[in-house]
Amino acid sequence: MKTISSTRRSLLATGVAALATGAALSLGTAALAQTKVPMRISTPAVPDDWHAKMWTVFKDALDASSPNQFDTQINLNASLFKQGTEPAAMARGNLELSAISAFDMAKLVPEFSIFTAGYVVRDPAHQQKVFNGPIGEGLFKTVSEKMDVTILATAYLGTRQVNLREVRNVRTPADLKGVKLRMPGTKEWLFLGEALGATATPLAFGEVYLGLKTGTIDGQDNPLPTVRAAKFYEVTKQLVLTNHLVDSIFIAISNKTWNALTPAQRQNVRAAAQAAAQYNNENRIREEGQIVDFFRQQGLQVTTPDVDAFRKAVQETYAKSDYAQVWPAGLLDRINATR
Repeated sequence: MKTISSTRRSLLATGVAALATGAALSLGTAALAQTKVPMRISTPAVPDDWHAKMWTVFKDALDASSPNQFDTQINLNASLFKQGTEPAAMARGNLELSAISAFDMAKLVPEFSIFTAGYVVRDPAHQQKVFNGPIGEGLFKTVSEKMDVTILATAYLGTRQVNLREVRNVRTPADLKGVKLRMPGTKEWLFLGEALGATATPLAFGEVYLGLKTGTIDGQDNPLPTVRAAKFYEVTKQLVLTNHLVDSIFIAISNKTWNALTPAQRQNVRAAAQAAAQYNNENRIREEGQIVDFFRQQGLQVTTPDVDAFRKAVQETYAKSDYAQVWPAGLLDRINATR
């Protein structure tokens, strides 16, 4: 009996020790999880979009540079916050990360509206030089002060082109006179359509295909990947590579989150965002280049007008408008001079 009792006591002691060790490990794991910084990402992008895939690059880069420090959660398809509501959510501290547009920022930082105008940014390379230099630094500081978000990197959204249902000899804006060009139905977009020389015509995106097919409209403008995805090439005959709007989105983080990070964590978060933006930019530019060949194979004429003539006419139109009144003096000249 004595031997059995000793054995029992030994087994009990071993069991208690194991439980204690397990409890300690569980507490350690819980403590580790609690020390991780939550990084909730909200984006309206669909899984196959480069703007969705870039967030995986961000997560992987951050996990590699800062192991066990961040809990990065990617929410696609606007499943966490609706498109356009992300800036307010970040300002309140309810969301850590998102990609916001120039239109989003212009609502609270009016001078940023210069990047919603035609022919301000020439191409993706110019875009990066503008936003990665003194101009971007100054504007991003204002964005941080007014919106409570910090811009980490600039991502290329795409370049809008003119797509016509009938072939025309388009060299300058004068050659688009009388063309009913579908534009998104806001005053900013319609103004851009008129500045291009066309008769801007508001029409819901879902009605564009039929409008082109029936002649209700003579053309539409969109980045080339959109033209392919919506199959507008089936009801048009020409692409005019006007390059009239090089659009951007900006990877941003809530100031509440940013200010709580250590200097090393900030460096790693910014580096991860820049790696994500570079991944997006390289793949989107490559895709746009390949798409031109696709449209030629579909029988569309692809022409390049006098882009300098378009740029001059559009910028002069904006300069005389109310939109330009909120642009800081000399800003457009500084952007144009950036090489």
